[in-house]
Amino acid sequence: MKSIEYFLNKLICGDSLQVMRSMPSESIDLAITSPPYNLKNSTGNGMKDGRGGKWSNAALLNGYTNHHDCMPHNKYVSWQRDCLTEMLRLIKDDGAIFYNHKWRVQAGLLQDRQDIVQGFPVRQIIIWRRKGGINFNKGYFLPTYEVIYMITKPKFTLSKGANSHGDIWEFQQERDNAHPAPFPVALIERIISSTNAKIVLDPFMGSGTTAIAARNLERQFIGIDISPEYCEMAQDRITGKPYNQKLNTSLGKYEEA
Repeated sequence: MKSIEYFLNKLICGDSLQVMRSMPSESIDLAITSPPYNLKNSTGNGMKDGRGGKWSNAALLNGYTNHHDCMPHNKYVSWQRDCLTEMLRLIKDDGAIFYNHKWRVQAGLLQDRQDIVQGFPVRQIIIWRRKGGINFNKGYFLPTYEVIYMITKPKFTLSKGANSHGDIWEFQQERDNAHPAPFPVALIERIISSTNAKIVLDPFMGSGTTAIAARNLERQFIGIDISPEYCEMAQDRITGKPYNQKLNTSLGKYEEA
């Protein structure tokens, strides 16, 4: 097992579970992530069978690069619980995980992700309210939010003054980002600045927003993503270079664990 110094301030292109299992226990302060939502294994929206429906022009219709986003639900739940187990092992006794997911309706019933987070020490649920949206379904109201599960070790406390924030946060979705489901930088900065974390992990780094927010706040980061395309996208965003659609998928510029 490698020391934590090996991973610091790197984008690691690889399988998140494999990389996390190679990291030492209680070596990071904070994990922030939003995994793929398994949206293509869904009823009613057309993504599973390729029709598209209301998603016909959405980038997510093609899934994520290197991840088809269409796992059988029980396997998806098992995978995500394994990921949370590793994140919990990696955070220190005063650490926390901020785990973003989306409640959705599946076969006419609310899927609230309790099958994923049940048994983990969820201290609070934060509502991330997103502006705008369109609802094509006459059976329920327009969904305008996602949830962030705050999963903590016993000694976790917020940074000074952060407890004045409420538990409903309104941040506009990122629009100038080629990733199909990016975090807003301001949202991640809110999370990081609300903690005393020095080392921040994102095992589903995507376009690198967590790394950018960590650098903005002078914290160290570790980013993992299975997609060479997203790793290159994140590298370009972090270094300030324009994102080039003609991607070099070589892994040579990334450190593999």
